[in-house]
Amino acid sequence: MNSDKVLDAKGLACPMPIVRTKKAMMELESGQVLEIHATDKGAKNDLAAWAKSSGHELVSDIEADGVFTFWIKKGY
Repeated sequence: MNSDKVLDAKGLACPMPIVRTKKAMMELESGQVLEIHATDKGAKNDLAAWAKSSGHELVSDIEADGVFTFWIKKGY
């Protein structure tokens, strides 16, 4: 999947993946996609909930070798 920006949040514990994601999303235009790489198991639920509550769209997510990758489209 194409992304406009990539955020490496590997090795960060909650709530830092969300904090970094929020900051990175502020740098994007509406409709652009942020790709996030995280190793915190809680990130899957946390990022999905945050995206929904913030008006963004979790387009896709996968897990491979202990790394969770998320694609979130900026909603506004």
